[in-house]
Amino acid sequence: MNSPDPDPRPGLADRPARAHRTDHLELGGVGITRVTEYAGPLGMTPAAFFPTAPEETWRAHSSWLAPDFLDPDTGFINAVVQTWVVRSEGRTILVDTGAGNDKERPYSPIWGHLRTDFLDRLARAGVTPEDVDLVVNTHLHMDHVGWNTRLHDREWIPTFPNATYLIAKDDFDFWNPENNHRPVLGRGNQNVFEDSVAPVHRAGQVKLWEGSHRIDSRLRLDLAPGHTPGSSVLTLESGTDRAVFVGDLLHSPVQILEPDHNSCSCEDPAASRATRRRILGWAADRRALVIPAHLGGHGAAHIERNGPGFAIRQWAPLA
Repeated sequence: MNSPDPDPRPGLADRPARAHRTDHLELGGVGITRVTEYAGPLGMTPAAFFPTAPEETWRAHSSWLAPDFLDPDTGFINAVVQTWVVRSEGRTILVDTGAGNDKERPYSPIWGHLRTDFLDRLARAGVTPEDVDLVVNTHLHMDHVGWNTRLHDREWIPTFPNATYLIAKDDFDFWNPENNHRPVLGRGNQNVFEDSVAPVHRAGQVKLWEGSHRIDSRLRLDLAPGHTPGSSVLTLESGTDRAVFVGDLLHSPVQILEPDHNSCSCEDPAASRATRRRILGWAADRRALVIPAHLGGHGAAHIERNGPGFAIRQWAPLA
């Protein structure tokens, strides 16, 4: 689908028929399965979520953003909270663990006191908590670490008892309340470190890494700061296949087309824009599948360069 002047809008003709979609992909011998915890509106308009993006940006793209990425009735951003199950070289790896159950989130009530069947959905994907070897937290926002722990006898314990939790040291230090940092979210991430990070650290299951971390011959973690100081991306390179799990580098596909627009929760806006352009450029030049944390619909896309931004070349065959 290459062309000298690609249309940045992902048309319906480019999307695989629903009957052929699946929630599982194989790339270079690595299995990728997505398990969704939540799908729906976030209770925020595009103007609130992306304060630098003018209203005409959303009007221009509204025809294809709805319904997967924009609720046509409320005008709210639509998104999903999901975990990517990655099976590589005999190990089961979870990329992000969602919002979790029973968590107290006084300043983010949409994620508070949830009672979802996420672990049952994980089981239907063939994974029990005991099966998990590694957990990758791309960063430590509440909707990426919630299932790190579960409530047992009024105590937060690791959900995945045999797993090593890979956490960037920069994010661990930034969100540790003892260090008195003042995040953009204010109190929005309150309690998260205490109930979803500290318990796995006390249990001796956390590996803090810096710079980059090689998981195996196919998978590598790298810092991608901006959204948070320790935000990271997971890169897959195997044979001729490439993919990059970009976490919250993208919350909407509009940020592929216009990569200078940040979400309202980016700690360092300039670094976030630079990191987004760098990672998207790498993906476009290497024909790598871009896999964000929160996109609904097909969930991931191959992209290509298009003037000052990028275009969606082809959606992934995910439902």
